[in-house]
Amino acid sequence: MPEISQRACLMPASPIRKLVPLAEAARARGTKIYHLNIGQPDLPTPQEGLDALRRIDRQILEYSPSDGYRSLREKLVEYYAQYQIRLTPDDIIVTTGGSEAVLFAFMSCLNPGDEIIVPEPAYANYMAFAISAGATIRPVVSSIDEGFALPDVAEFEKLINPRTRGILICNPNNPTGYLYTRREMNRIRDLVKKYDLFLFSDEVYREFIYTGSPYISACHLEGIEQHVVLIDSVSKRYSECGIRIGALITKNRRLRDAVMKFCQARLSPPLIGQIVAEASIDAPRAYSTEVYEEYIERRKCLIDGLNRIPGVYSPIPMGAFYTVARLPVDDSDRFCAWCLSDFSYEGETVMLAPASGFYSDPACGRQEVRIAYVLNKEDLQRALVVLAKALEAYNGRR
Repeated sequence: MPEISQRACLMPASPIRKLVPLAEAARARGTKIYHLNIGQPDLPTPQEGLDALRRIDRQILEYSPSDGYRSLREKLVEYYAQYQIRLTPDDIIVTTGGSEAVLFAFMSCLNPGDEIIVPEPAYANYMAFAISAGATIRPVVSSIDEGFALPDVAEFEKLINPRTRGILICNPNNPTGYLYTRREMNRIRDLVKKYDLFLFSDEVYREFIYTGSPYISACHLEGIEQHVVLIDSVSKRYSECGIRIGALITKNRRLRDAVMKFCQARLSPPLIGQIVAEASIDAPRAYSTEVYEEYIERRKCLIDGLNRIPGVYSPIPMGAFYTVARLPVDDSDRFCAWCLSDFSYEGETVMLAPASGFYSDPACGRQEVRIAYVLNKEDLQRALVVLAKALEAYNGRR
């Protein structure tokens, strides 16, 4: 039998989705599952987007331009201007979700054997995209005891060598909910400038910032405009994960031309998705405000509830809609699997994402889980009860 590629063997399983077979088996047994494992918002998509979808009346569902419809890119220019990010339509390439934007950025900027520095814990698929590009992630590990603050700049400099090509950040952060301060962003800027690196900045959660501190985009950093590659998506801000519309943004003309070659090879981003995304940008401010206030309430409900469970600790996330919590268990991978395979409380259980999958070193995060607060408050409160019962039963097995 032919062998599969080494690249395929190296690709990690998603820590968010790898427990799906156990969840399906639990569901088949009649167990209700509270899904805290995946960042799929349950709040409604803007009516403007849904109406645009219903109004589609075309005889042909054609290819779109490889960089996306100009009308969508022009609308995005107006959207980013609200955040003092000054762009032209030609700075924006529409992609098939934010994931494709990361992949194309890596494929365009990194050679096989190159390295990128990534604060961890980090979004698990970054590693998969790096492997696809033949590159290596060099982690700078942050600590839950420090609230996942950015490690000292000296920790970054220890890793920089002739193969280092860039730094990747997610701000606000998935999976921790951490929000980088202006001082931290300036330190990253200085490193990028000093060592002539790319700065890949995933900013898909900019709408979800729960602090009075200003939002600092990589595009706000002066002196590195040609180094910045901004990653974005409509998935989270409009509850439109399924339409697969993202964006890669850069003022670097040479890089844009390189990315376009990959865009042309995949032909075009989704037609229907672009129509929905463009209409959604016109959603009234009241939509964003209502969504934001709901997540504020959910965050309080979850974090207060977690920290009341004996032995559980979660810092307060300042952005996105995730937190990484430490649990009083021997191994969170085993615990998360056990919750689905062996446990139920009054016919219910919880599905969590083991945090080990958000670190390059699988020994890290073995007592941590990522929790997404994408359920309504009533379900979150019930999920916390079930989690507490699960921890009690798991630790009382012997």
